[in-house]
Parts: sequence; C-alpha cells; structure tokens
Amino acid sequence: MDIKESKSTDNVDLIVSGRLDTTTAPQLESRLKEAAKGIKTMIIDLANVEYISSAGLRVILLAHKLMAGFGGRMAVRAPSEFCRQVFSATGMDAILTII
Repeated sequence: MDIKESKSTDNVDLIVSGRLDTTTAPQLESRLKEAAKGIKTMIIDLANVEYISSAGLRVILLAHKLMAGFGGRMAVRAPSEFCRQVFSATGMDAILTII
C-alpha cells in the first residue's frame, strides 16, 4: 500500500493505492490520526485501492468518527469498483460521504 498526502490549512487529502487489509490498515490508521490534527476536512481517495478487507473498512469508519468528533467531515473520493461493492454489501455507503 502507498499513501500520498496533500495538506492545506484546513484540509487533507490522503491518496491510497494498493491493498488495504490487515497488514496495511495500521499504517493508514497511524497516518490519518496524525493528519486529522487541526483540520476541518479529510478526503480519502480510494480510486487505486484494488482490495479492502474488514480491517480496512474499520480504518475508514474510524476516520469518519474521528473527524466527526473534531467537528469536521470526512469523505471518500472515487472509490474503486471493488471498494464500492464492499461499501454497498456492508451498508457503509449509507454511512459514509462518497464523492
């Protein structure tokens, strides 16, 4: 998994590619916890994520809860077809903001 970050004063974009699974989810979790400090909007781009497991879903949901707790917002941008199917099957598409 690869994570690229683009941060401005109030916003951060995390661009994730590769597999988001049990092995790589802790890396994303650590990165988003650090990136969330002092921002209002977090965008997680999943266009190039080829696989997402339940561990990956947990981290995405954590980002959503973390930003809501800070009074901010989190959105998932351009999820891959695989991610869209998983979000739909798990009902997370009803919880998350997907742009």
